[in-house]
Amino acid sequence: MSELRYTDDHEWALAEGDTITVGITDYAQEQLGELVYVELPAVGTLVQQGDDAAVIESVKAAGDVKSPVSGTITQVNENLNDAPEKVNEDPLGTGWFYKVSISNPQELDNLLSEDDYNKLIASLD
Repeated sequence: MSELRYTDDHEWALAEGDTITVGITDYAQEQLGELVYVELPAVGTLVQQGDDAAVIESVKAAGDVKSPVSGTITQVNENLNDAPEKVNEDPLGTGWFYKVSISNPQELDNLLSEDDYNKLIASLD
């Protein structure tokens, strides 16, 4: 079973077994505006929960994508190198950033449910 979880920094994590797909939320991409550059982590990189894992630049700002979980990067979305706008077009689909083999599945319990994330963004408006 897959389950979507969120960070309070507006990353999402889709758990499918021991593999976690990571991206930024629709709210985050709306706040950033059109993405013009994405720097993805290297496959094999070890990340800790909360570490900066990718760099994004938009017409409005630059920022980091933090890893929602600890583990090893197993795959990156190479399509974003030539088409960072995919994040704006489909942040929860083709705009994913990377996949990580989770080293501590209990970390998923530290992330927000969809309901809790929706309450968070409602409080920001």
